[in-house]
Amino acid sequence: MIEIIFLMSFFPLNRLLKKERPDFLVIHLITSLPLILLCIFNYQTKFILRVSGLPKLGFMRKFLWKLAAKKLFCITCPTKTTYEFIKKSNIIDNKKIKLLYDPILEISKIKRKNKKNSGKLPDENFYIAVGRLTYQKNFLFLCKSFNRIIKNYPKEKLFIAGEGEDENILRKYINENNLNKNIFLIGFKDNILEYFRNCKGFILSSKWEDPGFVLIEAAISRTFIFSSNCMNGPRELIVDNINGIVFENNNEEDFIKKFDLFYQLDRKVNKNLLLNNLKMAKNFTIFNHHKVLCE
Repeated sequence: MIEIIFLMSFFPLNRLLKKERPDFLVIHLITSLPLILLCIFNYQTKFILRVSGLPKLGFMRKFLWKLAAKKLFCITCPTKTTYEFIKKSNIIDNKKIKLLYDPILEISKIKRKNKKNSGKLPDENFYIAVGRLTYQKNFLFLCKSFNRIIKNYPKEKLFIAGEGEDENILRKYINENNLNKNIFLIGFKDNILEYFRNCKGFILSSKWEDPGFVLIEAAISRTFIFSSNCMNGPRELIVDNINGIVFENNNEEDFIKKFDLFYQLDRKVNKNLLLNNLKMAKNFTIFNHHKVLCE
């Protein structure tokens, strides 16, 4: 099937590139077809290979990337870890490798969303976690840790926004441990920014992220962040006591210990954490993305 799709797409894409002559072609996810075309033909279009996460450089992929390297305009990497990995692989001239943060934030859209308020948020303070209810997001770990938290802070509440295959597992744990008054699965929310603006803090419990879009959205909303130090994005973006509070990935004891610090954060006393996080988030704007790409 893959071979058939490849053959059916080969000539149409070649004709399109020669006829339309776009300034740039960004290659992402399915990369073999455009890279093979680049190796065979000469185009006026500049080919950009966009790497997402740490790629598995098997023999065939590494061979093809090296073959196309001289004709590639550049390779872009979304995190420093991926950037260093590509540099060490010796696939392409280091001058062609760019650290290019994803353009997650469009300021005009954020301003429009900030003006909207559903009026359905609870009056009481709460913490928020956001993401698909999957193994990666580690929400069962978060629920277990929060179960211990409410022993010391019985009035604290955690909202988990998202949908996914682990929903029944999480609901079962919440029901079996009588946590219905403290942990709430609130489903997918179209405008999560209003939750960020009104919560006491955002908690990221993921096993891995690259870089973690909700982390950036929380930062631009000037929300206190409590994050695991997982690879790749959170470990690079959130520095303990500089722009957030960091706990050891998947370590319940460290979560409990660090949550006490997170709980005590005050917007007036700890305003530098919010300011530093805002500065970090601005690296992910469309404006910054365009600026770095065109350098």
